[in-house]
Amino acid sequence: MLTVHEVSELAGISARTLHHYDRIGLLKPSARTDAGYRLYDEADLARLQQVLFFRELEFPLADIRRIVDSPDFDRKLALEQQIHLLELKREHLDNLISLAKRLKEDDMNNAAFDAFDTSKLDEYAAEAKAQWGTSPAWQEYENKSAGRSSGEQAGMGADLMALFVPFGKMAAESADPASDKAKAQAAAIQAFITEHFYTCTNEIFAQLGQAYGAGGDFTRNINAAAGPGAAEFAAKAIAAYCAIE
Repeated sequence: MLTVHEVSELAGISARTLHHYDRIGLLKPSARTDAGYRLYDEADLARLQQVLFFRELEFPLADIRRIVDSPDFDRKLALEQQIHLLELKREHLDNLISLAKRLKEDDMNNAAFDAFDTSKLDEYAAEAKAQWGTSPAWQEYENKSAGRSSGEQAGMGADLMALFVPFGKMAAESADPASDKAKAQAAAIQAFITEHFYTCTNEIFAQLGQAYGAGGDFTRNINAAAGPGAAEFAAKAIAAYCAIE
């Protein structure tokens, strides 16, 4: 776990910026010391990387939060989009540099303005932003979360994580993920998501289950909150639950 000062030095951003990101719910630390100081884990740093990539591309903070909080957010796809946008930005800068050099050589008598055109970059950026906000699930999530404070949002997330704790205990006991008890717990998680976030159909839930056990941020966060093996057990329980529903 890293302190604000350590993250500030590592990422090259100010502590004030990290405090601001916390206040607006863009990057909340996973833990705090007994004295209340912020502590950041690897998942927090991965999210910060995503935020900084989007900031380099001049995305507004509100758009960045909407994207990284989207139920459909796919980090690999986001990186592919960011790579393409950065390449377009590099192309734009190269064109500006070339124009500036030509102007210098021509004694500033070149009236070309095509290098200032950012339409291709702007169009792709708009498409990338829109992709994360067009699904019915996201629209429902926005409607249900409207008016909630960042504290309420964090509390909702903690309540959801608490529902994985029984899976951690079942994993420790080498229980059967296809048992009635495990499937009942899976149903409780699906119902919670539907009530507080968006309608979690069996199709969506099955996809979430796969993500829970895929070894990424979901897996790390669930296991940190509910115990070793909780995420992987949840993935199997959800697969068994969705297979019979």
